Amino acid sequence: MSSPYEQRDNESVAEVVWHKGGVSKADRAALKSQRPCCLWLTGLSGSGKSTLANALEVALAAEGRHTYLLDGDNVRHGLNKDLGMSDEDRTENIRRVGELSKLMVDAGLIVISAFISPFRSDREAARALFEPGEFIEVYVSAPLETCEQRDPKGLYQKARQGLIKDFTGIDSPYEAPDAPEITVNTATDDLDACVRKVLALL
Repeated sequence: MSSPYEQRDNESVAEVVWHKGGVSKADRAALKSQRPCCLWLTGLSGSGKSTLANALEVALAAEGRHTYLLDGDNVRHGLNKDLGMSDEDRTENIRRVGELSKLMVDAGLIVISAFISPFRSDREAARALFEPGEFIEVYVSAPLETCEQRDPKGLYQKARQGLIKDFTGIDSPYEAPDAPEITVNTATDDLDACVRKVLALL
């Protein structure tokens, strides 16, 4: 005898209907006294996304804001541990993170999503999940040479040696945002200045 869960798995997508609860996103935002949004940090490995994301969350928490930080490496330890680094897997990685970020915004949170997210089309697909003004693309800009000099995880060195394939900036492209809500240059501005710039936008 099949379980109801197996039966549901076999249903077509057209038969899956969103269940609307009695507490709205506006209700949850009001309880937290904040405007929920997704701060989407994109940039090369070593550009400073994780460092900036962490500093932003600390600063927002100090202001009494309700936040959650989604970091690329952390998500690949659990939710996306089944994905590799092919173009298709990168796209699926960002699709899942976009959907998760949307749910967190629906929960009334300010979610900080820090992912290389190298392809414009993937970032635009993520943006399309949100209401106008909820998705704030933060381009964490730094020249490739600077990122290679930092190389905090030794990944560029391994990529140059051929030990890592499909590494963004080396043998896989990074498509910089055409019109991000904000650009911070971590090669010229210190961390505090970058944090202040993003907070001023909020």
